[in-house]
Amino acid sequence: MTEQHASSVIFGLDPLWLAVSILLVVYGVIMLEKFNRAVLALLGAGLMILSGVITQQQAVAGIDFNTIGLLTGMMVIVAISQKTGMFQYVAIRSAKMARGEPWKVLIMLAGVTAIFSAFLDNVTTVLLIAPVTLLITDALGVRPYPYLFAQILASNIGGTATLIGDPPNIMIGSAAHLSFMDFLTHLAPLIPLVFLVNILAIWWIFGRDLHAEEEKQRIIMAFDENEAIKDVPLLKKSLLVLGLVIAGFSVAHNFHLEPASIAMFGAALLLLLQTFGQPLEAKDHAYEGIMAEVEWTTIFFFVGLFVVVTGVEHTGAINWLAAQTLHLTDGDFNATVAAILWISAIASALVDNIPFVATMIPMIADMADSFGGESALLPLWWALALGACLGGNGSLIGASANLIVAGFAQRAGHPITFLVFLKHAFGLMLISIAMCHVYLYMRYLS
Repeated sequence: MTEQHASSVIFGLDPLWLAVSILLVVYGVIMLEKFNRAVLALLGAGLMILSGVITQQQAVAGIDFNTIGLLTGMMVIVAISQKTGMFQYVAIRSAKMARGEPWKVLIMLAGVTAIFSAFLDNVTTVLLIAPVTLLITDALGVRPYPYLFAQILASNIGGTATLIGDPPNIMIGSAAHLSFMDFLTHLAPLIPLVFLVNILAIWWIFGRDLHAEEEKQRIIMAFDENEAIKDVPLLKKSLLVLGLVIAGFSVAHNFHLEPASIAMFGAALLLLLQTFGQPLEAKDHAYEGIMAEVEWTTIFFFVGLFVVVTGVEHTGAINWLAAQTLHLTDGDFNATVAAILWISAIASALVDNIPFVATMIPMIADMADSFGGESALLPLWWALALGACLGGNGSLIGASANLIVAGFAQRAGHPITFLVFLKHAFGLMLISIAMCHVYLYMRYLS
């Protein structure tokens, strides 16, 4: 229990059980997918404050504004950049480089998805690539499911490689003070191998049955990728700012700068460059349009989630959970790393990995004293990142990107059912996590 006294909680209820109950109810209703998850998180946050579990000041202090700023800044940059058509250009160009051959097209589109997911974010990437994929598969006359399935896996695999690729990594990096280069150095070396193994497995499941008539392939080769580019001057400005932002992420740690500062500055710079020289009224109209495209639902979901987890943390529940985890592993560091990796993976396949990671972060932080300080926790953070990001591939509800692709497929008349996806994906996820286990052991634990 913290300094918060039980007497300050509504009706004299036990603050620990009240906070945990609010957390479980919020998570449970989110899993039902009947209500907007941002609304549920904000309601849970409000209940934490109104019931007296935490004060408003404690709630605000618990919000990780570095995560919020980084997400918002990158959303603005991507919202402007997508207007140029650069992402559609790359997707069409990749399909043409594959000569319209179905299996090669799948590999190229999955590769593009993985790369974009590492340097933008996986949710944005699938929003941009999935519609083009449906267009290409329709032209080829092939079933879109294998292509969309591969892109879901690739988006989560690619997003695992960097600080900005997947929301769980953003949260972990901010909480553990890990830099862009830390993620690139410690996680990225494993990702190409995980991607390759998953692609080989997809070929074994689907690849041998992917065929298209030569006439259909010629339709793909007739696509003009240059028509996708809608604004060349804005394209140049966007590429310039994206390059500066990624370079900024690479050196930010050396200058004691947070990624949110880099992202927000880049967003402001691109907003300025986009409308430079236009009348004030036109500028205001452009700014309003861009801000309308920011995923505010995601932003407010994070705000509410941080407050809910802060409430649970203040009651001592997470300290207890950390102690129980150490008890189960007998305080053995290697066993704790393995437990966090596998528990994170399985849990992230069953629930959205973002709220799970939000709960795990303070639990791991509480283990610092047991293992010799914050610097000793590095393998635990990498285990959480790998487990949560790659575990999201285990089911259709494991990550936000999965649901977005499924939504596109549903609207296009090619629904992806939960059980079919689970049948194909869960085993591949377990293989990926087994690879991560070996990697963590060989690099950090042996």
